Amino acid sequence: MSEDHSLQFTRIAGLMGVPVQNVQATAKLLDSGATLPFIARYRKEVTGSLDEVQIGTVRDYVRDFRLLEERRRTMLRSLNSRGLLTIELASRLGRAHTLRELEDIYFPFRQKRRTRAMVALEHGLGPLADLLWKQDPTLDVDLTASRYVDVDRGVPDIKAALAGGRDIIAEWISDDEWARTCVRFIFERGAVIKSRATKGKETEGAKYRDYFDYGQKASSAPSHRVLAVFRGEREGFLTVRVAPADEDVLLKLSQHFVGADPISARHVAMAVTDGYKRLLKPSMEAELRKALKAKADSTAIGVFAENLRNLLLAPPLGQKAVLAIDPGFRTGCKIACLDRQGALVHSDTVYFHLGDERENKEALRLAAMVSRYQIEAIAIGNGTAGRETEVVVRKLGLPPSIPVIMVNESGASVYSASETARQEFPDHDLTVRGTVSIGRRLMDPLAELVKIDPQAIGVGQYQHDLDQSALSDRLNDVVESCVDSVGVDVNTASPGLLSRVSGIGPSLADAIVRYRQKTGSFQSRMDMLQVPGLGPKAFELAAGFLRIVSGANPLDGSGIHPESYTLVAMMARDLGGEVRDLLIDPDARKRIRLTNYVSDSIGLPTLTDIMEELAKPGRDPRDPFEIFSFSDSIHTIGDLRPNMELSGIITNVAAFGAFVDLGVHVDGLIHISRLADRFVSDPHQVVSVGQRVNVTVMEVDFERKRISLSMNGQ
Repeated sequence: MSEDHSLQFTRIAGLMGVPVQNVQATAKLLDSGATLPFIARYRKEVTGSLDEVQIGTVRDYVRDFRLLEERRRTMLRSLNSRGLLTIELASRLGRAHTLRELEDIYFPFRQKRRTRAMVALEHGLGPLADLLWKQDPTLDVDLTASRYVDVDRGVPDIKAALAGGRDIIAEWISDDEWARTCVRFIFERGAVIKSRATKGKETEGAKYRDYFDYGQKASSAPSHRVLAVFRGEREGFLTVRVAPADEDVLLKLSQHFVGADPISARHVAMAVTDGYKRLLKPSMEAELRKALKAKADSTAIGVFAENLRNLLLAPPLGQKAVLAIDPGFRTGCKIACLDRQGALVHSDTVYFHLGDERENKEALRLAAMVSRYQIEAIAIGNGTAGRETEVVVRKLGLPPSIPVIMVNESGASVYSASETARQEFPDHDLTVRGTVSIGRRLMDPLAELVKIDPQAIGVGQYQHDLDQSALSDRLNDVVESCVDSVGVDVNTASPGLLSRVSGIGPSLADAIVRYRQKTGSFQSRMDMLQVPGLGPKAFELAAGFLRIVSGANPLDGSGIHPESYTLVAMMARDLGGEVRDLLIDPDARKRIRLTNYVSDSIGLPTLTDIMEELAKPGRDPRDPFEIFSFSDSIHTIGDLRPNMELSGIITNVAAFGAFVDLGVHVDGLIHISRLADRFVSDPHQVVSVGQRVNVTVMEVDFERKRISLSMNGQ
């Protein structure tokens, strides 16, 4: 009756433009519990080298089709239990390819709350509605209606009888599959989203004043405007309508339903108007609103995901001793000295901003810490007092080899109050934990930021308005993908980082840490099979992404999966050498003929990946770290003037442009129209989070604390 799995896979393959066997194989791997990074990296022969995005698309399509099937089964059960299921109806439901088709077919049979049409039917007005609906020119409408007048049944006169008949017809029209399809078409192409200020809320809702008199075709409304308008409505500051002109819809419906008879047709025409305005229009508006919200959510989630990926893959400073500073004025600057492994070796508080005399004394104390703990870099949080603290530190006369770097501290306070932070630093308060996080995110942004809920990092757009389940799923995909692309040292990684590895969740991550604390460092990947609870399946998914640095088997420090170790050893033997020779001798690798090692289970894609790993085992895909400093003469928004040319760092990318940190505590905005000298449809085509950019100040609104910037000089 309904589509079987093979037909579903055929449809998915057609939608994606990939072979159906690749879709089937990918779905099977996903059903077995395999993760996107694992499938993309180690099962290329099975999937036809689908990438993570394509594999995720297969997963989403399969999920949607399964939801469709479940909804279809629910409908069939409901209809059957109520005695409404016919062979024809079952066949129509079985042929529906989308949830919308399914719902339209089922719509007339859904269980409703008590309606005016139901009341009219209870009053015995169904036959009158049938007669009016036929629009017979010989029908004497008033005479016919008079026969249905019955005071005892709630029909006191002809007027009430005709009104009841029209109520029934109005519901027929609203339930009609053609009418719904037709009106939906008009809504999708002609609806306008309009917003007005809620009367009396103009001052309180001033932040929405751009939408106090806003109107735009819904089909072309940008995602950020849709989200802003709906948020303003939800907060009570805006009144919003989403619909086409009534006359456009009523004309189409009237042409289809209303005949030429001037008397009975007049009642049908009245029913058409009532059915549309009272029933069909609200239904279609709700449906379109839901679709607009879903589309806007999808766009915003995509923006968030891309921003998060760029942030997580920001260049790491690496293993250096860092002095981290969480700046403050009255409460002082919190200090955390970290060794090269990121361990806290000293914490303190210095007071730089309480007068010159105190500042000089505290500066000497800080310089002594730098010397005592052999500090190699200084990280300063970019929040309150950040730039002021940077000025003091730069005046200390520290060796030029010790860079002073401003660090984005978004989310540090969230981490400091988390259970993860309490477990890491049970004997320190929130301020110390937050300061440590600032230092560690300079050393390795990925390792530190994975401990924080991605939604708290501050790179989203209307994130709290989005579908939270979809947002969480997408961001978790990104985090896992980034962690797996970099790889994790199983002997040093925190539980938070380990838990993000393919196949390893929080419980296994804790088990791994407990095991290494009890038995010492892992000497090989195979040792991980001794961890309680870590079975063959978890090992298969995780092993290729976990690293054993300087282990006995050199492949344990690479991205080559243990399942390919035997193959690599065979390559080495065929050349008359050892596996280690393949890692250090490019000439040896060049002599390998990959076609000699192709088998039923391993093809050229995997063999090519193996050769790349042998050339750069355990390579870090992140860019090298580059020191960046803000302008020495610019510290506050008051220092900015139009036409100034400055350097900054992209902190967030939205659908409408990009935000830039100029070191003045207020991010400037580069509107999408000023990102380049050409048309830009997506800001990510030009900029990314963490990117260093040169900008021109276009305008500064000191009152509203808004900075307008340009990258195209206009």
